Amino acid sequence: MLRYERKYLVPNHLMGELRDRVRHFVRNDIYASANGNGVSQYTVRSIYFDSPDMMNYHEKHAGLKHRRKLRVRGYNQCNSNEKVVLEIKRKIENRIKKHRASVLFKNLPDLLESGEIEKFIVEDRSIDLSQSLEDARRFLFHFKLKPFQPTTLVTYEREAYHGILNPGNRITFDKNIRSQNYPDIHDLFAERDMRFLFKNHFIMEIKYFNDSMPGWAKSIVHEFKLRHEALSKYVIGFDVNKSFVHY
Repeated sequence: MLRYERKYLVPNHLMGELRDRVRHFVRNDIYASANGNGVSQYTVRSIYFDSPDMMNYHEKHAGLKHRRKLRVRGYNQCNSNEKVVLEIKRKIENRIKKHRASVLFKNLPDLLESGEIEKFIVEDRSIDLSQSLEDARRFLFHFKLKPFQPTTLVTYEREAYHGILNPGNRITFDKNIRSQNYPDIHDLFAERDMRFLFKNHFIMEIKYFNDSMPGWAKSIVHEFKLRHEALSKYVIGFDVNKSFVHY
């Protein structure tokens, strides 16, 4: 299903006010756990793949309206028996579509090397298995075509909330966003040699399926004078490591 995503770069000092403002309209994501400050969140870890000529990187800079990114995504802490997700994130005009399939982290290198989808793709309660197999084939087709290689690891803590009236509406706060370039596929859960993308900001995303943003989200964007921006964690994360500049 196609959905809209709107991203905003927000100063850290506004986070508390934004939490207070949205709490009447949303509830915590079921996968989030309270940290030491009582804030429910989880850690997102993604390795983005790109071709030797950095096709995806340059397509983003060129502002192409139809493009795709390949990544492997895991959550929280490393466990070789935990599932990670192969994902294609497609940009279609101003909407997003994702193709996803789950594999055990310990089997990820073998899957990428062998392409044995039926052997390594596992069931996930949120993804139909037949759809997962189809999406895995799609991922490996693009992965092998160039071929793609691990290019940037991006990690951050995410506060995620679902709309009370419409759970399909989501708002997320992505904090402490950090990255490193040219990781090994085994480095998905690594924390060494990471550089922060933003010194004093976090990324807020509003996600929804209807043509119009929820009214409560619109009012928050207007109230806090936020500006919609085309923020790519992959591109910014790569550039930060390339230039050693903090924003």
